[in-house]
Amino acid sequence: MNILEETGPEERGNGCFEGQLLIAMPGLSDSNFARTVIYVCAHSENGAMGFVLNRPQQLGFDELLLQLELIDEKEAITLPDRAQRMRVQNGGPVDTGRGFVLHSDNYTSQSTMVVAENLCVTATTDILRAISENRGPEQAIVMMGYSGWGAGQLENEISANGWLTCPATADFIFGEAIDDKYDQAFACLGIDPVMLSSECGQA
Repeated sequence: MNILEETGPEERGNGCFEGQLLIAMPGLSDSNFARTVIYVCAHSENGAMGFVLNRPQQLGFDELLLQLELIDEKEAITLPDRAQRMRVQNGGPVDTGRGFVLHSDNYTSQSTMVVAENLCVTATTDILRAISENRGPEQAIVMMGYSGWGAGQLENEISANGWLTCPATADFIFGEAIDDKYDQAFACLGIDPVMLSSECGQA
């Protein structure tokens, strides 16, 4: 399921959790989502889609480009600084062999989808090539896979105390302290996760 493709812009704008962060409650036992922070890109009556923001992959950006045959070994050594610093993360358990780039809106292509003000998703290799040639967006994260929910599923999980929500900002989404994002998200709410109940529904 790819909610971004299944719904139009007018439908994507109606989701009450769209543009929000989902913060996993401490008692969430699903290993796919334990201690995760997720940015919700799309939410409608058909379901929801988002990306985990704090699960780095071991795969480097240069390795990804080599696997996709977008560059050769010589080009991998001479990648621009921004490309060398580019992060590849685990966006979620759905379609993990597929790549998405969550990025600022100063880069667009025919396949780019606007998901929020100043925030876009592109799921084609043209953006990877642009990043490798220093023509890409100022801010970007490469996501392998995504997180998806069917109709009403996310609402049910939130009602079952599986997630907390708070507004997302570009500074938080693209912040480089990946390992600290879970605690930072709670800090944004003024909450100490140690004080929260460990009981929640299954997500």
